[in-house]
Amino acid sequence: MKEGIVKFFNDSKGYGFIKDTETEEEYFVHVSGVVDEIRENDRVTFDLQEGKKGLNAVNVKLS
Repeated sequence: MKEGIVKFFNDSKGYGFIKDTETEEEYFVHVSGVVDEIRENDRVTFDLQEGKKGLNAVNVKLS
C-alpha cells in the first residue's frame, strides 16, 4: 500500500487527486475507488490500478 495526502476531492463530481508522500506523484481517484469518506488534506493509504488515462488510486482508506 502507498501513502499519500488528498490534494483535492469534489464530492458532488465524485473525483479528486491524491499526492504520494514518497514520490510526490499525483494520482486520480474516483469515488468508486474510495472505501472511507475522504476530504482535502486527509492522510490516506491506497493501491494503484491502471485506468483509461493512466494509474488511478483505488482502495483508498484513511490512515
